[in-house]
Amino acid sequence: MSEFPTHPGAVTAEWLTERLRAAGELDQGRVTSVAWQPIGTGQVGDSARFALQYEGGEGPPTLAGKFPAEDATSRGTAAAFGLYAKEVGFYRELAPKLTVRVPRTYAAEVDERGAEFVLLFEDLGPCRQGNQLESCSLEDARHAIRQAAAIHAPSWNLPELIDHEWLHTKPEALAQIKALYPQAHAIFAERYADTLEPELMRVCAELNEANEHWFGREGGDRCLIHGDFRVDNMLFDIKGGAEPIAVLDWQTVAVGSGLTDIGYFLGCGIGDALRREAERELIDLYCNEMTARGVPLSRDAVWDDYRLGALHGVSTAVFSAAFVERTDRGDANFLSMARGACALALAHGSIDLLTGKG
Repeated sequence: MSEFPTHPGAVTAEWLTERLRAAGELDQGRVTSVAWQPIGTGQVGDSARFALQYEGGEGPPTLAGKFPAEDATSRGTAAAFGLYAKEVGFYRELAPKLTVRVPRTYAAEVDERGAEFVLLFEDLGPCRQGNQLESCSLEDARHAIRQAAAIHAPSWNLPELIDHEWLHTKPEALAQIKALYPQAHAIFAERYADTLEPELMRVCAELNEANEHWFGREGGDRCLIHGDFRVDNMLFDIKGGAEPIAVLDWQTVAVGSGLTDIGYFLGCGIGDALRREAERELIDLYCNEMTARGVPLSRDAVWDDYRLGALHGVSTAVFSAAFVERTDRGDANFLSMARGACALALAHGSIDLLTGKG
């Protein structure tokens, strides 16, 4: 039995009082009642908004919380790959050292197995929840690119931030991913054979054939990466428009090339139409932001890493579709991701670059 709540319905007024006092958000008085409602569209974690009432003091009227997925398949996948432990570790150890905008954290707990966790945050509403299926405006995309630089630049080749053991995939886990990927591809190919365009499905098949080149590849400059950097994991116009953006859902935080996040965002994150319109502008913006933060970059210098970054969107769509709870929105989401990522990879010859053919 966990010593912390692992479902929104298990959150008590007493626990909230303790947490808010520890965080300096409640000097006196106590929480007397709490009500909750589900929010968000995540598939490996469930989120809720809490409405609080107080006696003898004042604190935040609302809070946000995140918990293990209700669905057993999604919860098992998250625990097996350490996703819950990673997100808790990010908020505990890394977020305070970066300049990316994330919600202030009042609780971050995980059990020894990595199967149960709780996160308690400031409520960033009212705001606009990013929607993968609707893409975003160019201005939203610019804000996201600036946040990517706020993750990458402060951690660029810095051992004290990127050498945490829990950030790195263990050899046995990497071997498991490699072993499972052909199965995931077979499920993905059968499930979406009639809906994903043949030329894009061919990119998925080619990455499956080249998966030995893809999984576990190293080299080049390293930094912290979000790993799932797309608009579903972003809030826009937070606090009623007081700030432009915040980045959520750090279960896939890792160490790698910063261009993995950029290729992922411009591929599966914003969709092919906006990517074609604004690709060069957004890459130049990223390079300018990184340069201003002390990491000089140019479009020519990052172009090949960006081309490879697109493949992260392909593999993520394929693998996730096979091993999390299947829903109608999930199908639409994974198809959207695959379409954008495969289109970018096809446009820039990413598979040939990966396999040394171009």
